Amino acid sequence: MIGTSIEWYDYYIFGTAAALVFGSLFYPDFSPVAGTIAAFGTFAVGFIARPLGAAIIGHFGDRIGRKSMLVLTLLLTGGSTFLIGVLPTYAAIGIAAPLLLLVLRLVQGFGVGGEWGGAILIATEHASPRRRAIYGSFAQFGVPIGVLASNLAFLAVSGMSDENFIAYGWRIPFLISLLLVIVGFLVRSRLADAPEFQKAKQGNTVSKVPAAELFRRRPRTLVLASLAAIAPPAVGYTVIVYMLTYGTTVVGFERSILLTLILVSTAVWMGTIVVSAVASDRFGSKKVYALGTLTAVLWPIPMFGLVNTGATGLALFAFIVAAIVQGIMAGAQGGLFTEIFDVSFRYSGISIAYQLGGMIGGAVTPIVATALFGAYGSSLPIACYVMGLSLVSLLAVLGLRQNGAAVRAEQANAPTTETEPAA
Repeated sequence: MIGTSIEWYDYYIFGTAAALVFGSLFYPDFSPVAGTIAAFGTFAVGFIARPLGAAIIGHFGDRIGRKSMLVLTLLLTGGSTFLIGVLPTYAAIGIAAPLLLLVLRLVQGFGVGGEWGGAILIATEHASPRRRAIYGSFAQFGVPIGVLASNLAFLAVSGMSDENFIAYGWRIPFLISLLLVIVGFLVRSRLADAPEFQKAKQGNTVSKVPAAELFRRRPRTLVLASLAAIAPPAVGYTVIVYMLTYGTTVVGFERSILLTLILVSTAVWMGTIVVSAVASDRFGSKKVYALGTLTAVLWPIPMFGLVNTGATGLALFAFIVAAIVQGIMAGAQGGLFTEIFDVSFRYSGISIAYQLGGMIGGAVTPIVATALFGAYGSSLPIACYVMGLSLVSLLAVLGLRQNGAAVRAEQANAPTTETEPAA
């Protein structure tokens, strides 16, 4: 949880900065709308690198172990984040500034690509099958905690004058990353690989080419899991990234107010993850995840309607319900994805599926939302777009039912992987 929170902090401060300042600092020759789209485009590049990071880091995670890859992802993500904090802007070095920002975002995305899968497996593979969701939820806390920490960091500097914020204030959250990486490294260096993976390694059942085995044995599961993973980032990035631009420039909220509203809703997000994880271990991860995707289909139109009123209380309610929607899916996702992939290629499977879904749901959504509003001048097309993505995830998770049952049957026939002696 600690390590994952640090990595998602690194990742999300980029999204916040892209919404608030990157357009004017790195793309000053563009119009305000084009500059925002360009900044979101740089933000999206990190998602393009995430599936590649998932495949490569997942390969070695299935071959060598989960722990070493988690240390690597932390160093890649944290190091690139710190360098963004000292990066000269377009005014200082011209076209080299956005190009270097692009490269650092690629490295950041590559590292995050292998993060989620390893963190989830370190947790879930230490658990019995009946407690996988609740164990996995601790890694899932990293996302809202990262959002919380990144928004707190920007909220702390948002009281500056616009001149000081643009001159140096935006850099402070990135520079803090160096201290967090040191803490994360100390934590992760003490981790032990999960007994389930160690058992596979000792039994010489580790796959030589995990990704190839994954595509050969579970292609349908991989496709459906990737589609099922679209809804959480589609809803999440609409709120925590696009809403910062939409709420300030269109509706007229102050930057500090929106950041505060997102902070409050994040606490609800974390609480919902716990409830969802407990329900998943009791009723099944697929049922709970499907419920979450259904709520993701239903909420976008009411959410934008409430924000469009310009009333702080109604906007807070909109974000809180969106946080509940995300929390339902997040609490079930770790257990669900662990169940549907075999241990020999599990790191690769859950990482690739999660990152492909994130690329579709997260990378494109702020760009499409900005373009749709520019074309139609209304939030309705944006809400319909998010609803459509969530509907795809709902149908995909329903299609995973048969594969999930087959995998659970295999696990029931396999030797126990409990960390404690069987009774």
